[in-house]
Amino acid sequence: MLYRVDTMVVQESKSTKRKFQSWKSTIGRVAFRNCDPLFLTIDQEWNVISAPPSWLTGHLLRRDCILAPIPAADYAKHSDELTLVPDLGICSKGEVGSVILFGKKPLDEMKSIALPSDSSSSVALMKYIISVYKLSPSLVVMGPDINQMLESCDGALIIGDRALNSAKNQPDLVVMDLGLEWQKITGKPMVFGVFAARKDTPVQDVKIAHKELLSQLVKFETDYQHRSHVIELSAMRSNLPLDRMERYFGEVFNRLDNTHVDGLQKFLQDVCNLNDGAEFLW
Repeated sequence: MLYRVDTMVVQESKSTKRKFQSWKSTIGRVAFRNCDPLFLTIDQEWNVISAPPSWLTGHLLRRDCILAPIPAADYAKHSDELTLVPDLGICSKGEVGSVILFGKKPLDEMKSIALPSDSSSSVALMKYIISVYKLSPSLVVMGPDINQMLESCDGALIIGDRALNSAKNQPDLVVMDLGLEWQKITGKPMVFGVFAARKDTPVQDVKIAHKELLSQLVKFETDYQHRSHVIELSAMRSNLPLDRMERYFGEVFNRLDNTHVDGLQKFLQDVCNLNDGAEFLW
């Protein structure tokens, strides 16, 4: 099976032995622009598997990679097998810009909402918001195509690059930014994705991968020229205006700080029913 990434094509090894030897030098990434600061200039010695968020959970569990950003809701589901690394995430402090409910009527008038099949955190958050407002639209899981979704349902939950592009092309259909709605309800930031590893992976091996990604994040946060270069590349590959990408990287963050950890714990406990919350490897 082939996975297309920004700089290379990673091919799954047919040999179990070769796979065992290479999985520790492979990192998963979400196939959306929200991971660009961590991966666009990553050391080429690393292999990168690029896939939708929920697919990465399977890759991690199968030992296709040593570390991957997975939906926070998937971590809650597999917390007996997985653990988290600090510092890294896919987070927002209000508007996230790429997890959006689209439709032609407000949420409280929607009788049906189409949910995407490629992310569990956004779906869990949508269900939570619906329950908070005591609404009961029918929910239908579909492939993430906004036109087909809105042909079948009153609302369509779209994530990632598709959400960014749909908001640009059809701004009149934007009903709700789920990151902002979570903040309104809870007063806390939202963590959509967490960087996870298997619990049985040697800590020193995970730390090597973590160090590479953290170094990329620090460069993005502290080196203006590097940040500008990454944003320019991201804008070019997304076909979005440069100013929109600059704004987007002020909406989505890869730094999992203490405030975001607090928001993550609330999401895991209140939305995912993981009473013990997040467990970090160190």
